[in-house]
Amino acid sequence: MKNILVTGGAGYVGTLLVQELISLGYKVTVVDTMWFGDYLQDCNNLRKIKTNILDIDNIPMEGVDTIFHLANIANDPTGDLDSKLTWEVNVLASKLLVEKAIKFGVKQFIYASSGSVYGIKEEEQVAEDLDLVPISDYNKTKMISERVLLSYQDQIKIVSIRPATVCGYSPRMRLDVSVNMLTVQALTKHEITVFGGMQVRPNIHIKDMVQTYIHFLDNPQLTGIYNAGFENISIMDIARLIAEKIDTKITVTESNDPRSYRLNSDKLLKTGFNPRYNVKYAINEIIEKYNSGLLQDEEKYYNLKVMKQLGIGS
Repeated sequence: MKNILVTGGAGYVGTLLVQELISLGYKVTVVDTMWFGDYLQDCNNLRKIKTNILDIDNIPMEGVDTIFHLANIANDPTGDLDSKLTWEVNVLASKLLVEKAIKFGVKQFIYASSGSVYGIKEEEQVAEDLDLVPISDYNKTKMISERVLLSYQDQIKIVSIRPATVCGYSPRMRLDVSVNMLTVQALTKHEITVFGGMQVRPNIHIKDMVQTYIHFLDNPQLTGIYNAGFENISIMDIARLIAEKIDTKITVTESNDPRSYRLNSDKLLKTGFNPRYNVKYAINEIIEKYNSGLLQDEEKYYNLKVMKQLGIGS
């Protein structure tokens, strides 16, 4: 039985990833601050450690085969709250983790980077070989963390995945990502506010995101950098898809966010990975969870609000 360590395993994607790993029979150790709660069900093959990933001495690696490194300060607004914290958590911790992993003989290190490292791109297809021009602390830390990790690739198998914006339901929900946020706006206010709208963004359903991680776990011969995003769609088109399902008004306002890019994930697809879900599925899923009472519009689902409540950046 493989032993897996998941940093950020109580997060939005991490919660579903850990559930899947447990169902596949792996022994899993989760390291997480639990800032946003703990939605993981206790079981014999799950160990949970509530700690900051910078506290490297508290992170056990004896007998660990694979590390999924998901823990991070997770987007531009939260990254801007405390620049020093963002650089320490998103870069320094990666260095500490990979060096300890090598020391303990961990075989595989899978890193959750971000498709946002490309910055603003005019190319129709943004593939892994394009220059990176990150424009925020969050983007920059992801790029530097990638390069730190890849500098150790002769000592441990490194995979860096650059996901698109994730959408869909998780028990540890996020309502500060585009598809989820706009769908809940429509459900609760019957009005969607679109900033700009013409910006094209890549998307990936959370279930496909989890299966991408499992794909690399099952194929340890694969190393290097891979994009993971399968629907390049404008914010306005997302709003229109939602309006097909919910009677809602679409209000367009000016945006100061110029990011517009299309991820090309052919490299990942050529390894045999096949996505199964899409934005429409995520919209329907969120509507169903909301109507059944399992999902409400609560502050705990917004990272920035939670971190401000914790006093970060104040």
